[in-house]
Amino acid sequence: MTTILSMQAKKEIDLWLKKFPIDKPQSAVIYALKVVQAENGGWLTESLMDAVAAYLRMPKIAVYEVASFYTLFELNPVGRHTISVCTNISCMLRNCHKIVDHLKKKLKIDFNETTRDGRITLKEVECLCACGGAPVMQIGDRYFENLTPERVDTILDELE
Repeated sequence: MTTILSMQAKKEIDLWLKKFPIDKPQSAVIYALKVVQAENGGWLTESLMDAVAAYLRMPKIAVYEVASFYTLFELNPVGRHTISVCTNISCMLRNCHKIVDHLKKKLKIDFNETTRDGRITLKEVECLCACGGAPVMQIGDRYFENLTPERVDTILDELE
């Protein structure tokens, strides 16, 4: 089974490789995984991870460990938008459960599920490092802080 990385993916990965010592290509694994995940509709297949491992000359298991550890990587198909909601202590103290309950009810899904139309996947994450703006959620690369159910509705309405 061979998966060939696209020329564009290789170009982007090569740019990242230039930022690290030449004898340490594994240093670019997070960036390489981000590139191939973006090209694959937001998730990583085993064959894509194997291709990254081969390209970076590192053991497959090391790539799997990175992909399964960080919440920014998806190992299963996801919706067009992934909403990550922080439920750590700062967000918990600022009533993130109200945001979580509201999202689940409005979207009619639970954590790690995708809406029937394939539009949104909902995830619980341990920390988004935005404690001062709790409760917080992330959609793609955008952070949304100081959430209320009403603000969540506005944000959802603005998604494509």
